[in-house]
Formats: sequence, C-alpha cells, structure tokens
Amino acid sequence: MKLAFIADPLDGFKIYKDTTYAMMVEADRRGHEVHVFQHRDMAFEAGKVVANVARVTLTGDPDDWYRLDTPVAQELTAFDGVLERTDPPFNMEYIYATYLLELAQNQGARIFNKPEAIRSFNEKLAIAQFPQFIAPTLVTADAARVRVFHQQHRDIILKPLDGMGGAGIFRVKDDAMNLGSIIETLTQNGRQTIMVQRYIPEITQGDKRILLIGGEVVPYCLARIPQGTEIRGNLAVGGVGVAREITARDREIGEALAPVLLKRGLLLVGLDAIGDYMTELNVTSPTCFQEIKQQTGFDVAVMFVDALEKQGGNWNT
Repeated sequence: MKLAFIADPLDGFKIYKDTTYAMMVEADRRGHEVHVFQHRDMAFEAGKVVANVARVTLTGDPDDWYRLDTPVAQELTAFDGVLERTDPPFNMEYIYATYLLELAQNQGARIFNKPEAIRSFNEKLAIAQFPQFIAPTLVTADAARVRVFHQQHRDIILKPLDGMGGAGIFRVKDDAMNLGSIIETLTQNGRQTIMVQRYIPEITQGDKRILLIGGEVVPYCLARIPQGTEIRGNLAVGGVGVAREITARDREIGEALAPVLLKRGLLLVGLDAIGDYMTELNVTSPTCFQEIKQQTGFDVAVMFVDALEKQGGNWNT
C-alpha cells in the first residue's frame, strides 16, 4: 500500500511516545510506502485536489530517525490511504483542510478518518449523541442555566468546546467560589458556548483513553491519573499514564459505539471515560498507542494497520 500521513512536522515528533510514528513503523515493517505532507501542502488545482508529498525513509536510528525525499505534487487519489493525523487545535484552517479532503474523497481518495466525520464530531459535544453513557451534562452560553445546573449538582466541571490537553478546564465545588468569573471568562460574557458536567469523583483513578479501531475495542486503556492538587489527568499537564485492562463498563460503552462510529467514517476513535461515564470522543489524532504497548505488550499499531488494510479498498463504498 502507498500511504500518506497528514501530520505535523516530523522534527517535532517525540518518537518514544508518538502514535503516528508507531503507525508509520508498523506500516513500513509490512512493506507499505510511507509518505507525509501537511495541511498547507494541499491545493485544489485544475479540478483536482493535490498535495506536495514527500516519501519517508525510516532509518531505525532514534536520534536521526527519518529521511525525506524531495516533495512531489501528487493527486490524493494516487494513494491507497490518506491518514489525517494533524494535532488540534481544530480551527478554521483545520476545517478548510477537511473540505479539501472531502473533495479528494469524492474524486476517489480514501481518507482515514473521513473528513466529514472529523468535522461533524466535535470532540467534546459528540458525546451528546449517546446520552445513555454520559454524566449529567449541559451545553450552553447562558450564565443563568449554568448557575441552575450548579445548584442541582453542587460540584461541577466547566470547559470550552474547542480545548485540548486539559486547557481551560475548571472545577467549582459546593461553595460556588469564582463561578461568576469562570462563566464570564469561558463564555466570553455569553458569546461562547461551553460544556458543564457533574464532577465525577472517579477522576482520581484516572481519565481513561479507550481506543476503538475498525469497529472493535482495544482490550487495554491508558488511565491518565491527576497528580498532586490537579483535577486534570491529561498527560500534557502532568498526568501519569497507567495502562490497564478495560473494565466491563468500558467494554460495554466501546462495543456499543465502535460499529456505529465505523459506519460513520471513523476508523480510529479515542473514547475518554471517567468511572462509568464517557466524557469525550477524540477523532482528529487519537494517541496512546505506544504507552499501552510499552506497559502491556499489546501492539495497538498492529491492530490499527490490520484495520487499515481491511478497510482500504471498501472505505468509500
């Protein structure tokens, strides 16, 4: 297979933990061609979606791990698979990229995850499509509604809909300390919609990343455990990742969602859960492959490339 990864610059990869790197290594091990480009390398030109794409050679040297050929302008239909692996923020440039990728898909390119699915699944708000699996949740820009929600639940989490890595997350306990200021800040005085959820005390046991691949559930998750006085388990803010077998409840949620999400164009999903509740659905560039393999021996990249090979020829049908 000839594969093209849409990814951030390779010189910024931390290869000991980077999931895209793990995907590339497994694809290369199987003899597949690995290529890369960035959103900015794409163009709609002469009726076709093209990109300046560079072939990657993996050296096996952790200090100097790749070689890039000179980029060549190619139609995206020339590849057996185009993998969207660009990290958030999910801003307007990201959305424009999904429009171009959708045009390429209509021309026959096979894009993983499908661009319209990435666009449709806001990583915070998408959980509202599966209310049976979530904690009490409010989505609003209305300060009065947030205050009523707090009065009902007394201990709440507030967060922006476009945040990543735990940025902008606040907890307000029973005393409502600084609730007004937090609402004003996050909603920009009523101009920005936010998400508010009942606090789930099981966060002390970890914010679990459960991976769904090709309509199936990976049997291990990575629990991101908050440290010290922190309420956020995100690795980006110092959480410690501990791999463990998924619980019966994790499997129940994962098995209910995985085939549905696959049919909607999502080959890979990072389902986040705290305790018995789903909290997010990550669809842009889900991670944690390497941490799970390093701690359990289960090679998630193998499962992913298996699914990619299985879906490749049938993805647009």
